[in-house]
Amino acid sequence: MPSAAKNKTELLGGTSHIPPDEIVFGCSPAMSAVHKRLERICNTNVPVLMCGDAGTGKETVARWMHCRSPYKTGQFVKVNCAAIPGSLLESELFGYEKGAFTGAHVSKPGRVELADHGTLFLDEIADLDMALQSKLLHFVQDGTFSRIGGESEKFVETRIICSTNRDLEQEIEAGRFRADLYYRISVFQIKLPRLSERREDVCALAQYFQGVYQRQFGKECDPIEAETLHFLKNLPWPGNVRELSNCIARYVLIGQDAFAIKPFPKQTPISTSGGSAVTRGVPLRSIAKEAIRELERNVILEALRTNQWNRRKTAQALKISYRALIYKIRDAGLISRRGAAV
Repeated sequence: MPSAAKNKTELLGGTSHIPPDEIVFGCSPAMSAVHKRLERICNTNVPVLMCGDAGTGKETVARWMHCRSPYKTGQFVKVNCAAIPGSLLESELFGYEKGAFTGAHVSKPGRVELADHGTLFLDEIADLDMALQSKLLHFVQDGTFSRIGGESEKFVETRIICSTNRDLEQEIEAGRFRADLYYRISVFQIKLPRLSERREDVCALAQYFQGVYQRQFGKECDPIEAETLHFLKNLPWPGNVRELSNCIARYVLIGQDAFAIKPFPKQTPISTSGGSAVTRGVPLRSIAKEAIRELERNVILEALRTNQWNRRKTAQALKISYRALIYKIRDAGLISRRGAAV
């Protein structure tokens, strides 16, 4: 396999090189629970529905499952239901016979046939139109289908994994998704957490992506500094693992400036539990002190980012002494007293 193709496969979690389990699942409680559940059904042929926001790694987990299933010697065939127009998706899925329509000069197998004794991964299953959902239901039920223009039925044995970032039960209520198909594809359902729900894994993922992109781009760069990793760990990451991956790709290409152009996270509320400060009877003076401390912390973080984490330049920009900046950084909990990120 050419080097560029191999690195792309490695990055995406391809079947030739899937990231190690400690990268795919990390060490967070949320992903550890996912790992334990998946290990129970890897050797079975039950349909799996993976739910989760875009960028949470659903395809990577699907490939991980394929490589630990009885179908690992077959192909992993991905169908992006959102990317292929509905008029073409049926022929892509089930294939067609010669003469089935204008331009069908030869017979062509669909991706369902290519996945025989392998895994069929239907990405963004909610985007299937209703007519195609009916034909897919027939296939999921008994493994049989007909090519477009074909008169005979074919049988395929394959592992089916579907993914979606929508609530399919809401899609059913809105009349956009068949309830009977939903029950067929969700025999085993798994939900992948957002990256903001597994912050413990951000540093390991960032360092892993750095190694991957260095090999892909053929370019060496400095290790990501501890303070930068701490900064990345505390970002909201609405694009999840995919967004982090893109951020590290920029770092490998352009260096520390990649983090300088990263949008600064919105300030989070001072309290996330126990009700509002008013209902908890917190004195106004304490509220103001806590708010000022949080605001100062955010200003220092932004100044560090703007100055590529150079603390002397940051102190000059904030017009305070270097010693005062170090004290404030420690007081805000940004680094430990030994200077390492916390």
